[in-house]
Amino acid sequence: MRSLARIAAVALSSIGMSIGLSTSGLAADIVTTATQAGQFNTLAAALGAADLVSTLQGPGPFTVFAPTDEAFAKLPEGTVASLLLPENKSKLVSILTYHVVPGNVSLKQAVKLDGAATVNGQRIDISAGLDGVGVDNAKIVAADIQCDNGVIHIIDSVMLPEALTIPEKAAEAGTFNTLLAAVGAAGLAETLGGPGPFTVFAPTDEAFAKLPAGTVESLLQPENKNKLVDILKYHVLSGVVYSEAALDAKTAKTLNGASVSISVSNGNARVNESNLVALDLEAANGVIHVVDAVLLPQATSQASSMKPTGAVNVSHMLTMAISQGVPVYNAGDHHGCAVIYENALNSCMSMPMDSQLHHHVQSVLASARRQHSATDRAWTLRRGMDQLQMQLNGK
Repeated sequence: MRSLARIAAVALSSIGMSIGLSTSGLAADIVTTATQAGQFNTLAAALGAADLVSTLQGPGPFTVFAPTDEAFAKLPEGTVASLLLPENKSKLVSILTYHVVPGNVSLKQAVKLDGAATVNGQRIDISAGLDGVGVDNAKIVAADIQCDNGVIHIIDSVMLPEALTIPEKAAEAGTFNTLLAAVGAAGLAETLGGPGPFTVFAPTDEAFAKLPAGTVESLLQPENKNKLVDILKYHVLSGVVYSEAALDAKTAKTLNGASVSISVSNGNARVNESNLVALDLEAANGVIHVVDAVLLPQATSQASSMKPTGAVNVSHMLTMAISQGVPVYNAGDHHGCAVIYENALNSCMSMPMDSQLHHHVQSVLASARRQHSATDRAWTLRRGMDQLQMQLNGK
């Protein structure tokens, strides 16, 4: 198997170093350099229509992945003409700034990266292979054209940023129907579809199904709107936080006001006790990370919101949780079972109990959090629930 360094070397050697542009010495600014080459007339016209010429003639530095006229010609007929219309200026700006990375990034530096954040706010993917260096759907065909305010890499296709907002992206996926219903009931659809940007830890339909029976139905009731808003905001961060930055930070403050913990356990990235099952899904106004369990704030007001419909006491809560958790555990989803049990015990904390029972629940939850495997965590919680039931039945 060839090493990554060897692949990168082959990729670098496969790229032509000049297509009508000189790579020796310093040229003029990026716009002037591209215009003088004669192969970027469409790009120049687009920069003019988007009012970005003066920006890319500024001090920078910038790294520009510049599509040739031939690259623009690959777009569906009429696309360029439509983008140049004044009413489509914002869309044109979004596309053009998606081709610009802050700083001076040489090709040698680029091949060591998996991606790079653009001026647009979204991130482009970079891949080095035996057939060259790819940037999203494009190939770099000439590189390291030095300008006095940055560098140009020439690409053979126009790169298009994600155009769908976070709610639209979730709807397209088809696996977030409960989340979208909750967002609608909470009156947050317009907010999450707005400019943002936001980072959303998005629970799947299966994640919501792990909650105690009746929980979702209860939360969707108009009288529980405030509780629902608090829970949903606990899944949202302000700004774009990609997975690498989130894991480095280890914690993040949510729009709810409370913070979530972000960690790696047994090779799996996690937010609180939920696994991150898909990362860095781009949206026009942010990024989505998919989680396999609903994140629950620890405050009493949020805990009480998870009380299933008809639950009138702790014993009933535990019985319902065990009846739901056992088949989940037997199906092999030990983490999902642990989440059900933990949610139930957190809800019990908001119910009337004497101090001894309250202390018991706290001790069980703390002990479970110290377990490294989902199996051990589920059994620790289950034993604690059984002990609590015995104490309740003895009173």
